[in-house]
Amino acid sequence: MNRYIIQLYDDYTHGTMPRREFLARLARIAGSAAAASVLLPLLENRYANAAIVAADDPSIMAGRERFDGPAGPVNAYVVWPAKAPSRRGAVVVIHENRGLNAHIEDVARRLAQAGFAAVAPDALSGSGGTPANEDEARKLIGELDRETALGIYLAAVRHAAKHPHGAGKVGCVGFCWGGGMSGRLAANSQELDAAVVFYGMPPAAEEAAKVRVPMLLNYAGRDDRINAAVPAFEAALKSAGARYELHLYPDVEHAFHNDTNAARYNADAAQLAWRRTLEFLARELAA
Repeated sequence: MNRYIIQLYDDYTHGTMPRREFLARLARIAGSAAAASVLLPLLENRYANAAIVAADDPSIMAGRERFDGPAGPVNAYVVWPAKAPSRRGAVVVIHENRGLNAHIEDVARRLAQAGFAAVAPDALSGSGGTPANEDEARKLIGELDRETALGIYLAAVRHAAKHPHGAGKVGCVGFCWGGGMSGRLAANSQELDAAVVFYGMPPAAEEAAKVRVPMLLNYAGRDDRINAAVPAFEAALKSAGARYELHLYPDVEHAFHNDTNAARYNADAAQLAWRRTLEFLARELAA
């Protein structure tokens, strides 16, 4: 797909561009409104495809839990291996700026199938939960106070550390908005043992200097918006003596791991990054 179209969609989903303006600009690039209507389904997520691990897969157990957050109760989707308590620790799954949706729940199930207890909080619990409409979810995430959001996930780590299906140690994995939050957790949580970032905005240098847990960083080669901040982040990690692995996946777009998005998903990069993620978490969270 034309890179200008993907860049336009990225600007729309991570900025304040109204949907009407996005559609008008998409139609201009595509050549007509009819052509834009053909492209739109490829750009937008299709959560009906989010079933790599089915919700009723016999290898896992799933449920809904609540824990106390900084501004009230936080709802979470929780999944764990069915056969025995996890001996690989717990993983907090941090969603994109679309909230806790079917794709993120599927990612949690993938972690459970790999032997982890997965806790996927809904950062929009205080707003009534993640809405079905993506534009509304992005709007609500944009309005979420930055420190309140951090507090939600600090509480999630504490909840996961005591979870009966975990093994004491806790990691986190975040995507896009959640990738940025994963970096902030690595700098601010006293209970966290490992952090994985998928193409998230790095924390500011003074915050990154506080990182003391191992990190796995996955970035997309064609993600100029995020990658511009990576060198300073890496310099801060080196200065702090943090242990980290950084992988740049060439010729792939932001959100390359999201298999519900036809325009940006890259199977080879996604599978490699996920294998590295599971290996990293298994190593760092071993009981």
